[in-house]
Amino acid sequence: MEPFLRLSRRSPLAAPGLSCVSRAASNAPPARVSRLFQPCNLREGQDAGDMTCRSQRLMLQGGLLHPSSPGCFHYLPGAVRSVEKLVRLVDREMRGVGGQKLDMPALCAAEPWKRSGRWGLMGKEMFRLRDRHGTDYCLGPTHEEAVTELLASQGGLSYKQLPLLLYQVTRKFRDEQKPKFGLLRGREFYMKDMYSFDVDKDAAQHTYQSVCEAYGRLFDQLGLRWVQVQADTGNIGGTLSHEFHLPADIGEDRLQVCGNCGFAANVETLSPGRADCPRCESSSLVESKGIEVGHTFYLGTKYSSVFNATFINAQNKPEVAEMGCFGLGVSRILAAAIEVLSSDDAIRWPSFLAPYQVCVLPPKRGSKTGQLTSLAEELAHSLGSGLSNLRGEVVLDDRTQMTIGKRLKDAARLGYPYVVVVGPRAAEELPQFEVVCQNSGETLFLSREALVDMLSRVETV
Repeated sequence: MEPFLRLSRRSPLAAPGLSCVSRAASNAPPARVSRLFQPCNLREGQDAGDMTCRSQRLMLQGGLLHPSSPGCFHYLPGAVRSVEKLVRLVDREMRGVGGQKLDMPALCAAEPWKRSGRWGLMGKEMFRLRDRHGTDYCLGPTHEEAVTELLASQGGLSYKQLPLLLYQVTRKFRDEQKPKFGLLRGREFYMKDMYSFDVDKDAAQHTYQSVCEAYGRLFDQLGLRWVQVQADTGNIGGTLSHEFHLPADIGEDRLQVCGNCGFAANVETLSPGRADCPRCESSSLVESKGIEVGHTFYLGTKYSSVFNATFINAQNKPEVAEMGCFGLGVSRILAAAIEVLSSDDAIRWPSFLAPYQVCVLPPKRGSKTGQLTSLAEELAHSLGSGLSNLRGEVVLDDRTQMTIGKRLKDAARLGYPYVVVVGPRAAEELPQFEVVCQNSGETLFLSREALVDMLSRVETV
């Protein structure tokens, strides 16, 4: 099985009728390419300018993003669909470890940041502003102060209610001096940040490990090669920290990985010039580059002691909670996945994240097989409404004034996992459909029954 083709054990539906659907679902038309707001910002032959990475160029070229200002982008409908799918996967993993989702203000008062000592520590990367009353605020780059103050305001929390894991998926802000690489280093970005509160250090480290394992499961589901490395705590603080990276030449972080024991670290945590592994002392450290997509911190009582975030322990006395912080770059994962999986001229998605799973191509208008257009429309409709896993996941490329070849090229560029061509073989006595499986590179000729059986097992989120 190809690494990015994820099949479930869902029973295939009978073809060709696909009858086990509600009347409302059966009447839902498929999306049509001619109606999608997906402008092509960069056509072949145009100057790519300062787009120095593959993902930025492909996402602009495919009409997934449109630049707004340096480091900020309009997320167009295709990108929004992908982000929403990624968030659903993240929600599933975070709730699996006990996470509860909330939403905190992006506009953060300065006072809590001053209490923690980070108002001055954050430097020029923090977006700062004042309201009409002269009160200082910032656009939140992270929310340790906010969530700890929130918990501290809830007096009487019992130890029986811990661990408490609160998370959100929101836009964050960072005043990057030189934004670059599209979504990989911007001024405004989507991030999942989770904050944990535990009764003691052992419980907090157990929570820390469970969230790290959830991150690994998420990247495995996406079919991404990843590495967890020892990291610096930076201005977040704490005594333990790890980063999650996707290995890539364009990555801005330098990593050292031991081929003997598997130890991995960001080079900024190692002594300058160190050539041996600090764990097994072998000389097999290999340097590589990575794109950081997640970061975890064991904070201890760094913030909870400042804000008096306490709980009532088993002896009915107040005790300061132990904390952890867990970040996941949602928009960065999207761009990094495209960066590491795609070719120079075509997007390859983790199959879960493709904006649409299936694209159906009718024949060119006026061609010898032009009469098959109605068959293509009916097929797109029945796949999208009759297969529960594909509802809302099928698009019909109805630009029949264009050749099949041109539309196939566009489909490859946009990375639909499955492209179904209704061509001459569909007019034969035993009709067959050409199916291009983008992620595996295979082209198959399948009967309708076989096509339905294959697509019924595609896992979606």
